[in-house]
Amino acid sequence: MIRIGILGKIGSGKSYVAMNLGYPVFDADYEVATLYKKNKKIFKKLKKILPKNIKSFPIDKKEITEAILQKKNNLKKIINIVHLEVRNKMNFFLKKNKNKKFVVLDVPLLLENKLNKKKDVLIFVDSKKKDILKKLTKRKNFNKKLFNKFKKIQFSSQYKMKKSHFIIKNDFTKKTINTNIKDILQKIKK
Repeated sequence: MIRIGILGKIGSGKSYVAMNLGYPVFDADYEVATLYKKNKKIFKKLKKILPKNIKSFPIDKKEITEAILQKKNNLKKIINIVHLEVRNKMNFFLKKNKNKKFVVLDVPLLLENKLNKKKDVLIFVDSKKKDILKKLTKRKNFNKKLFNKFKKIQFSSQYKMKKSHFIIKNDFTKKTINTNIKDILQKIKK
């Protein structure tokens, strides 16, 4: 099985690229949202360390946002609890798909959390800052302060590009993305 890791800035189009590769996708953002909605164990752990913020189950994403913005180290506390469970879910996904030729890892902090392996094929989705901000501000729950907090814990784009085998220049048109994906898949399959 070849693991394809998708890298890029927040809002660069990583998930869109991942979904359009045509292989099973592990979507870490989806898994985190599911944990907040359905995992009582995660709720209890978060409530214990953030009792002023986490009030009821299922966890409201606004409570998480408030906790992160309220105190500098709250993000680290949340990450320490949530990422362990996300890592377990990813391992389950990989076992379940071990006979597939390719799997796609749509994990925002793939390199930062050392979830990548040496043989992974890494694709960096590169987008212009103004295009990203334009796209993000259209999102229902976009919060610029939260966006900046998450940006701070990510490796630089230059570092991620250097680590990547392929770079997709995303201008947010389907034609460009699909052409890039087709080219990359042809190269990977060789």
